[in-house]
Amino acid sequence: MSRREPWRRRIYRGMSPEAAVRADAEHREVMGVLWPVLVAMTAAGLSALIVTTALPVVIADIGGTQHHYTWLMSSAILASTAVTPIAGKLADLYNKKQLLLGAIAVFTAGTALCGFAMTPEMMIATRVLQGAGMGAIMVLTQIVIAAIVPPRQRGRYNGYIAVTMTFSTVAAPLVGGLIIEAPGLDWRWCFWGMLPLTVTSWFFLAKRLHVPVIRRENTRVDWGGAALIALAAAMLLLLVSLAGTYFPWFSWQSALMLLVLVSFAAGFVAVERRVSEPVVPLRLLTQRFSLLAIVACLAMGVVMFGANVLLIQYFQLGRGFSPLAAGLLVLPLMVGMSLGSQVTGNILTRSGRWKLMVSTGMGAMTLGLGLLALIDAGTPLWQVTAALSLVGLGLGGAIQNIVVAVQNNETQENVGAATSTVNFFRSLGGAVGVQVLGVVYAAQVGRLAASALEAEGIDPQEAGALDLSQLSPDLAPAVEQAYGDGIGVVLAVAAGLCLIGLVSVMLMPSTRLRDSL
Repeated sequence: MSRREPWRRRIYRGMSPEAAVRADAEHREVMGVLWPVLVAMTAAGLSALIVTTALPVVIADIGGTQHHYTWLMSSAILASTAVTPIAGKLADLYNKKQLLLGAIAVFTAGTALCGFAMTPEMMIATRVLQGAGMGAIMVLTQIVIAAIVPPRQRGRYNGYIAVTMTFSTVAAPLVGGLIIEAPGLDWRWCFWGMLPLTVTSWFFLAKRLHVPVIRRENTRVDWGGAALIALAAAMLLLLVSLAGTYFPWFSWQSALMLLVLVSFAAGFVAVERRVSEPVVPLRLLTQRFSLLAIVACLAMGVVMFGANVLLIQYFQLGRGFSPLAAGLLVLPLMVGMSLGSQVTGNILTRSGRWKLMVSTGMGAMTLGLGLLALIDAGTPLWQVTAALSLVGLGLGGAIQNIVVAVQNNETQENVGAATSTVNFFRSLGGAVGVQVLGVVYAAQVGRLAASALEAEGIDPQEAGALDLSQLSPDLAPAVEQAYGDGIGVVLAVAAGLCLIGLVSVMLMPSTRLRDSL
């Protein structure tokens, strides 16, 4: 008996020997195209956040300012979020393989050009191109898997996707720090280092990937709806990025941006009600099943991106760890998510039931964040690690399995739009979550630091900005303590959002996964 045999028996339990052999052969065939897909996803995911630790060096080298700093991060996120629904709808209408290869090519070109950037403006433009390819890759990979794997079998493969997404998100700042500190390398290799991954992925997918093509007659792309949803998403992200920093939340600038946002959203709804092939079918926003899934995905996006980024700040600014050490301390999130996605994915395949996995995952996330809400500057690291691992386990059990549930609720002709819609709102939740939670964190740190400085008889106004590198040695400890103690409020907000997501999942109708495409 081979060492793989016990594992096979667990996976194919209940099947006849002939069916098990056939399923195992299909599994090997899927894995032959899945690994290059995961390589492309890894490169795309790393590129989203790899420059976070390198941006100060980048800005200094190409002559940028703090204003450019914000846009170098926001431009790729804006482009990635905006392109998600467009790519999903195009996948319903055209050849999925060609679209995926095109997305990888766009991402590769944008990434290479980022490495050659000589001015801040050129870097921002190339980051937009890179972000567009990045967003298309992330959603098209899931759509391709949905086109070749039945819903019930998707759990085990989506586990690999979940692990890849978490690894790239958590490891990106760590990899960026390693590149910056490596002798003989500079910040440009944060981009050029991705090129071998994308080129390898493109060639293997071009040769091996075969996706069924669904022919539709007289199809027209909803470019009007695509443009309006992209503009609405961009305006929302710009509002939460600029308000409170460049102008007050309650100001005429904020009111104007909100008015423009509402206008774009209203125009989008009007267009989608009229076209035959809407980029986001409005029934997905009104149907109970998909609407509740969208609410849960918004909460997951906040946790996956917002809480992750701010916890790295907590370790660096509130606990005094180096960027490399802070990246390592967030690894329990990745380990927990890897275990959670793999275990629940296999259970999903065997049982054909998704709701228990997703609701348990959301419950674990809520509990883990509730425990993290109790931490401060002096909390033992093992307690932080344990709570972070629980969040990871929950996120792994929920984040991809809910996508399977939504795909299972749609016909194969509409799976692209459904997949891209939930991914769009998860990305939107992450992008908005980073900004909003960051505002909450900054306000809490400012309040705690001001109280500590006043207790020492120091006027907070005279202390200046809460930048540890610019503070005198006698002021820095109070501000560092504030960064450590202030994270709890932020994570309590994230826990509350997760609780809303948990309630949404509990209200979703329970369905059984199909055994056929």
